[in-house]
Amino acid sequence: MTIEDHYRAIAPKLTNWLVATGSPYHEACDIVQNTFLKVWKMKDDLRSNDADVSGLVFTIARNLRKNLARDNAKLTFVPEIRDSDDSESGASAVLSADLAVQPSGHDASDAEYLRRRLSEAFAKLPPILRDAYTMFQIGEMSIREIAAQTGVTENLVKVRIHRAKEKLKEILSDLRVTF
Repeated sequence: MTIEDHYRAIAPKLTNWLVATGSPYHEACDIVQNTFLKVWKMKDDLRSNDADVSGLVFTIARNLRKNLARDNAKLTFVPEIRDSDDSESGASAVLSADLAVQPSGHDASDAEYLRRRLSEAFAKLPPILRDAYTMFQIGEMSIREIAAQTGVTENLVKVRIHRAKEKLKEILSDLRVTF
């Protein structure tokens, strides 16, 4: 299988997984692109086993996301930046204003409410359950691929997915429609 074939098969799953685990869509797309650039650079060292490539891709993406989060944590946003050269003339040029995200009002739509509730529910899951569930459901990875990436048995992956589903059902039980 070529790198292009792997990209077609894995990139949508990887993007979905990144978005589901908290990355904004544009950031997820950048991570996917950078991941496959790294994979392309190491193409001669890759084995032909699809599960190995998939695990490698998800591992690289996870590490890139961690690096990005660490780098962004070092940034400091200020309400405005003034050009120091304009201070002599008495004029101040504002280069960037209102960088902080303003919270929306209390009249959120149903979709926004559900998105917030799902995000909160996922945040309450232990990381190993959350990762297994999102890789399976959102990343559309097989049990075998998840086991290869995480280094655990396929049975343990199945248990983690089941426990995540049960915990999410419990947390979101008030959203269930009963007839």
